[in-house]
Amino acid sequence: MRRVMMIAGEPSGDLHGSGVVRELKKRAPGVDIFGVGGDGMKAEGMDLLFHINSLSVMGFTEVIRHLPAFRRIEHALEQALVTRRPEVVVLIDYPGFNLRFARKARRHRVKLLYYISPQVWAWNRGRVRVIKSLIDQMNVIFPFEVDLYRKEGVPVDFVGHPLAEQLRSGSSREDFFRRNGLQAGRKLIALLPGSRQQEVHRILPAMLQAVPILQSQFSVQAAIGMAPGLSPGLISGLLGKNARVSVLEDETYELMEHADAAVVTSGTATLETGWFGTPMVIVYRTSPLTYFIGRRLVRVPYIGLVNIVCGRKVVPELIQHEMSVDNLVSEAGRMFADTAYSAKMRSDLSFVRSALGGPGASSRVAENIISLAKAA
Repeated sequence: MRRVMMIAGEPSGDLHGSGVVRELKKRAPGVDIFGVGGDGMKAEGMDLLFHINSLSVMGFTEVIRHLPAFRRIEHALEQALVTRRPEVVVLIDYPGFNLRFARKARRHRVKLLYYISPQVWAWNRGRVRVIKSLIDQMNVIFPFEVDLYRKEGVPVDFVGHPLAEQLRSGSSREDFFRRNGLQAGRKLIALLPGSRQQEVHRILPAMLQAVPILQSQFSVQAAIGMAPGLSPGLISGLLGKNARVSVLEDETYELMEHADAAVVTSGTATLETGWFGTPMVIVYRTSPLTYFIGRRLVRVPYIGLVNIVCGRKVVPELIQHEMSVDNLVSEAGRMFADTAYSAKMRSDLSFVRSALGGPGASSRVAENIISLAKAA
C-alpha cells in the first residue's frame, strides 16, 4: 500500500481519523496519507490538502451558503485523485459531502471505505441504497448498524466505537479540582456547549444564564469544557464578566468524569459523558428553518446519541424552544436535589460502555484499509 486519501469534515472525524492515521503509519511506515482533516490527523503524519475548518458547518441553511466553497474543495480533491492516485479513499462520517465525493471517486476506480456510518437509522434510509452502489466496505461503530447494512447486501464490519480507546482522564477528582482552582467541598456542574462556533453562540448563553440560579439554589460551581479548535476569545466573549464560571482547555474528559452533573450539547459529547456515567441533560438549538426541516425528516424518538444507544430515554432532552433557562434550571437542579434520580441515571448509563465495544477500532479500520488496498 502506497497512498491513501482520507476525508474528515469536522472535529470528531479528525479525532477518530487521527487514530487510523497512526495505526496505518505503524503498519505501513512509508504510506502517503493525504486529504481533509484537522490538527490531530496532521500531527499523526497526514498531509492536509484542506483543514476541517473549511468544511465544519452544519444546518441546512448554513450548508447552502457554503456550497460554492464545497464545490471548489471537491474539484481540488478530484484532481488529487488523478495526480496522486490513492489505492483507497477513506470517508469519515460527514455524509453530505462524503457521499457526493464518493460518486466522483468511484469514476476513478478507487476503493472506498466508509468509517462511521451516516445516521441512516435516524433519517434518510434511502442513503443505504446509495452506499451500496458506491462503497466497498462500511466500518460501523454501533452494533445495531450491522443488520441494517447486511440486510441490504452492503459489506459491513463492526469495528467498535473509537471512544473506547480514547476515553480516559488519568487524574483523580482531588488532583483535578486542585489543579483548576475548584473547591473540593462543592458539587460541580459541567457545561459542554459543543465544538462548532454556531452551536456555542446559540447554546452557551442560555447555559450561562442558568448558572447563577443553580449556584444560588444548590451552591454548585460551574466549569465550561472548551472543545479543541474553538477560539478562547469566543468563550470569553460570551462569558463576559461572569467570573464564577471556570473555562477548561484540554481537560474535557476529566471534567466529564469528575463533574456531578452536566449540561451537554447533543452530539458525540453525550456518549462521552455517558461513558463516565455522569448524570446529564442534553440540549440543542439550531436555526428555525433547520429545525423545521429536521423535525420532518428525523425518524427516531430521541436526538441524543446516548439515548439512541441505550434504546430508551435515559437522560432528559431539551431541544429548540424547550431549551429555556427555566427548563435548564429545572432539569439540572433535579440532578442535585434528587439523589435517587441521579443514582438511577448513573446506573442506566452503565450500559453505554458495553454497547460501544472494547478498544481497537482504529486498528481494525487500518487493517481493513490495507486489505482493500491489496484488492485494488
